[in-house]
Amino acid sequence: MTTSRTPRRLLAGLAAGTLVLAACGSDSNDDAEETPTEEEAPSDETSEESTEAGTVVDVAVANNFTTLVAAVQAAGLAETLSSEGPFTVFAPTDEAFAALPDGLLDALLLPENSDALTAILTYHVIGAEVPSSDVASGAVTTVQGEDVEIVADGDTLTIGSANITATDVEASNGVVHVIDAVIVPPSIDPAALLADDAMEEDAMEEDDAMEEDAMEEDDAMEDEAAAGDPGTLIDVATDAGNFTTLLAAGEAAGINAVLGAPGEYTIFAPTDEAFAALPEGLVDALLLPENSAALTAILTYHAVLGEVKAADVTAGPLTMLQGEDAEVVIDGDRVTVD
Repeated sequence: MTTSRTPRRLLAGLAAGTLVLAACGSDSNDDAEETPTEEEAPSDETSEESTEAGTVVDVAVANNFTTLVAAVQAAGLAETLSSEGPFTVFAPTDEAFAALPDGLLDALLLPENSDALTAILTYHVIGAEVPSSDVASGAVTTVQGEDVEIVADGDTLTIGSANITATDVEASNGVVHVIDAVIVPPSIDPAALLADDAMEEDAMEEDDAMEEDAMEEDDAMEDEAAAGDPGTLIDVATDAGNFTTLLAAGEAAGINAVLGAPGEYTIFAPTDEAFAALPEGLVDALLLPENSAALTAILTYHAVLGEVKAADVTAGPLTMLQGEDAEVVIDGDRVTVD
């Protein structure tokens, strides 16, 4: 199933504070298994336990940073942030993205604004591993190239206008700190991006209105409806009637809202019969709250960012929204994924 519209919401303008991160040594943490203490992780919103730490991208996927992962994929940064590093990533939660001005993510995901999206995301990254114990007030230079201000005041840490709500989530190529807002470099003007997007939407609405006025009634309108938008991926799955388990799992993992929003994804959708063939009790186990990270990883392993039609499928690895590759095999008319 595919749909070809653009996702919405990403970043409000921010900048305040005063800081310096004392750059720490870059010892390898490929085998890091440290679980942050309660003092290091004041937020209850994000699970930070990881028995085998993957890259910073793997950590974001495992901890349900759905919007951040989608934005990183759209900007083409997943491969970079999965490299050796080390990196320190200040990761905004899904709630942080949800609090941004309506339409900003939509604007940033337009092809003409790809540089702005990349600048904003890399403004959340430092090119060194900086644990919370090395944080001090002052300015630090981000991978994007501009400085951001951090304030360390007792047990309170802020970066720009965002609060650091959880710290020291270990990854094999760095460390992740969780923040409650999206920060924007001074060189990016979110208001200008929104204005440009609004002008484009107004122009599109005018064109649509003119087209609708020009359409013939009755038969012409029925033909237009038959050839029109089939709805979102969630609409299509609901109308099909045999993806009940998939929809329930997506709702439990909180990803239906993302896939049901304007966006461009390809879904390899298991039928109800496919779920029924799983080992007895596995679906019930995945739907438990303590297994939400595993459920999200499995579901996003069935999705690809972008529209990939059957005619465009080629044999070889295909990077899924979850971050790992699935193997596509073509044998005559038979196509398999993993």
